[in-house]
Amino acid sequence: MERMPQDAAPLLQVRDLAVEFATMDGSVRAVENIGFDLAAGETLAIVGESGSGKSTTAMAVIGLLSGNGRIAEGSITLDGQELVGAPESVMRKIRGRSIGLVPQDPMSNLNPVSRIGTQIAETLLAHGMATRSNVAKKVVETLAAAGLPDAEKRAKQYPHEFSGGMRQRALIAIGLACNPRLLIADEPTSALDVTVQKTILDQLGRMTGELGTAVMLITHDLGLAAERASRVIVMHRGRIVEQGPARQILEDPQAEYTKALVAAAPSVAAVRLRPEVFRGTATKTTDSASPTPLAPAESAPATATPPATATPRISQAPGAAADVANILEVDGLTKVYKVRGSKEDFAAVKDVSFAIPRGETVAIVGESGSGKTTTARMILKAVDPTAGAIRFDGQDVASLNGRDLRSFRQKVQPIFQDPYSSLNPMFTIERIIEEPLVFYRRGSAKQRAARVRQLMDDVALPQTMLRRYPAELSGGQRQRVAIARALALSPDLIVCDEPVSALDVLVQAQILRLLGDLQREYGQSYLFISHDLAVVRLISDYVCVMKNGELVEAATSEEIFTNARDPYTRALLASIPGNELDIAV
Repeated sequence: MERMPQDAAPLLQVRDLAVEFATMDGSVRAVENIGFDLAAGETLAIVGESGSGKSTTAMAVIGLLSGNGRIAEGSITLDGQELVGAPESVMRKIRGRSIGLVPQDPMSNLNPVSRIGTQIAETLLAHGMATRSNVAKKVVETLAAAGLPDAEKRAKQYPHEFSGGMRQRALIAIGLACNPRLLIADEPTSALDVTVQKTILDQLGRMTGELGTAVMLITHDLGLAAERASRVIVMHRGRIVEQGPARQILEDPQAEYTKALVAAAPSVAAVRLRPEVFRGTATKTTDSASPTPLAPAESAPATATPPATATPRISQAPGAAADVANILEVDGLTKVYKVRGSKEDFAAVKDVSFAIPRGETVAIVGESGSGKTTTARMILKAVDPTAGAIRFDGQDVASLNGRDLRSFRQKVQPIFQDPYSSLNPMFTIERIIEEPLVFYRRGSAKQRAARVRQLMDDVALPQTMLRRYPAELSGGQRQRVAIARALALSPDLIVCDEPVSALDVLVQAQILRLLGDLQREYGQSYLFISHDLAVVRLISDYVCVMKNGELVEAATSEEIFTNARDPYTRALLASIPGNELDIAV
């Protein structure tokens, strides 16, 4: 990495920064007394829990605070130019050309009715980085540099035709398009699998070394911060509590809050959060022993799980008899999509078979586009399979209708990857969480209100947020609301599609423990989809590895993480950022 001379002025200087937001309860100061320098060619990571002020600080630098926010005090200079108070006309020239941005949420930052290539072309043309004659070529080059395969084809597609990880890569392409001097990356790889994450981070590293581009990396991934940043700033409740060299901060933290962050960081070397797998020592009931007083009026008796010596199957041949030990069984699942403008169909999932033992967790891992989410959507009966069978509690899911389908919807609940698009922006947080209780007529109004408050406590959100709307919450806070909503009906199976990818490590650890506690006490079952193998190591009993729509390896979690057999699985494990660092307790 190229270093600036000792007497050279920093590229970015932040001094005594304070940001306030106007709310229904009055003015709230989100960050205060923030000060730091960032040199050309340096990568600075800002870490901290959701709501600590990380993203607010970044948005203040680029002048993109929400309408109710303002810089109350302080100075921000870029290469000596004061940005605080600069006219919008000046900031428009700076954004994209001098300061690039990779925002956290791809769905709310990509135009849904504009092709991906068009959106990148607009950035290049607006800042004079391309002409009408060569912009198409530069768009393809930009997408390829961001790690998107078949870039020429992808440039012609729309955001809804991309997976979550592909959309995030498109945002990264836009942020890097003009080779900015400063790149603000707000959780730039939170939706990406580890192999693509490595590609993107390597690209950011090359920019830092070759072009002298400074990177402000906002992340909750301490391993990533330790591996990619030269310095780390730790924020808590709007203030900086510690800053210094990355390895020093993460290996020898001084502040109590930093110590708590490091202790909560997941590691692939960590042991399973729930050391003893649920084996019939408790049964889920619908009486007073239920985790919630809002249980359905009618419920089938719980099925006993096998003794501790039994080994539940992970894969099952198509046509095999149902095993009562499994809450869900998938046989030969296949999903084929028609591709517009192409004679060839696209097989998103190809002949996948596995089972979820009752009261246990099966994780599906793999790269973006490997078929993980498509498999989950078929299990949720949100997408119909092209071939194969899905059985829940011994019933064929495809044949469910009427009362049986209504019962299935209550027993199988999702936690989606993107909390912004899965929460109604017109509903308050209270109404969002209460919605499934109202729809399925669970309890009285008083009981529902109590249940909502209990769920807010469970996911570590203050009850004062109940009157707020999704747009007033951070990405991590929105995801906790989505988790609370999924837990509201106390379902038997929860399909978790990247449920903690947007959460900081402290809340992530709390949510994982909550999921583990529910499983231990009530026999909760989970299908856990994630690209974060360290999290999978903590939560899963079994792991299925998917690549290009196919199941390439399936085994116990212990076998996968200690003795992976497939080269692709070994490549995934080798790509985890910070895996070689001893930063987890």
